[in-house]
Amino acid sequence: MIDSRNPMKDRVAIAGASTTGFEARNTGRSQTSLAAEACVRVMRQCGLQASDIDGICGSWPNAATMQSTLGIPAITWSGNPVIPIVDHIAVAAAAVHSGLCNTVLVYHAAYRLPWNTASSLKDPFRRIATPGLSDPRPGPESMASSTGYTAWAARYIHEYKVPKEHFGLVAINDRSNAALNPAAAMRDPMTMDDYLSARMIRWPLSLLDMDVPVDGGDAFIVTTAERAKDMQLPPVLIQAAALGQVRHNEEDQTTSLRCHGQQVVVEALKAKSDFWIEDIDVYFPYDGFTPIALNWVENAGWCGPGEAGSFLETNWDQARARILIDGRIPVNPHGGSLSEGGTQASGHIREAVHQLQGLAGERQVPRARRALVTAGGFFFNAQGLTLHRV
Repeated sequence: MIDSRNPMKDRVAIAGASTTGFEARNTGRSQTSLAAEACVRVMRQCGLQASDIDGICGSWPNAATMQSTLGIPAITWSGNPVIPIVDHIAVAAAAVHSGLCNTVLVYHAAYRLPWNTASSLKDPFRRIATPGLSDPRPGPESMASSTGYTAWAARYIHEYKVPKEHFGLVAINDRSNAALNPAAAMRDPMTMDDYLSARMIRWPLSLLDMDVPVDGGDAFIVTTAERAKDMQLPPVLIQAAALGQVRHNEEDQTTSLRCHGQQVVVEALKAKSDFWIEDIDVYFPYDGFTPIALNWVENAGWCGPGEAGSFLETNWDQARARILIDGRIPVNPHGGSLSEGGTQASGHIREAVHQLQGLAGERQVPRARRALVTAGGFFFNAQGLTLHRV
């Protein structure tokens, strides 16, 4: 049952967001060092000391390791949810609102590991750092992860009778936007010919349809709206968060492109928020695989099922080779998962915060006040946030 109850609305804020930037290569750094650098940066950005933090929430490394690394003397709450990172922001906000803690340091270290890049499989240190892969024994192929998305991408093309070029619009938009993002891993220009000639991984998805494995980190400060007002940057209020699933939430069990976690997220966010797509200034659909972004565009309500590619063509900024909805709303202006790097949505949220705080540099959307983040895929990990600045 989805209703409009939302007692946390506008009571919790993201006070700051920071990044190390991302590299599409195996660096000489650990996940802990990347996460710690991002954490130190965001704490300094907000004018906080280690003793001001009483909650820790992150992906890798675990919260205990991060507390020790940063020298945080005492905490009253911690969490290590699963990715994508909307999950982390949501549970941190709930912890703050409930009184379990007052100020949460949220972090995520994106890292090239054997599950997402073969070069890491050859690195003994990275192989050891991946649970279950210190002695890799590939099992039987299944529908999980990238294999599942290639099947659903083929289903999308077959069911809606659309060309592969519609997927390419997502990839080109990301690359064009990443050119203005110094934190992005992939910044060279991309044309449709480049996209169509990319190495095929499994039809219909090529190398340029899949997010880029990167090393890098992001961090956030989540606290009460009142406390955020006293910090150094304009607070970004969390209006609503949603983590959506349907009963059939595995790649090979989902029944339809029109019945999965994305629809649940959209219905919940619309019920719990005071604004929707007609009111936003910047949009962040997840793009770990290109067809995910097309589905988010459709499910958010911009157009009907199977119409996202045509919608993007109609709202294409020819001068910049990017999407500009209604001539004013950019889509993933940081470059998204396909060009900034596969950050599991921490990059989407960080860019949303920076846009609303006026910190996005050359990418800045004039007078940006409202943002929509729809993260994750079709299955167990569809998530969303509505964010705004007063």
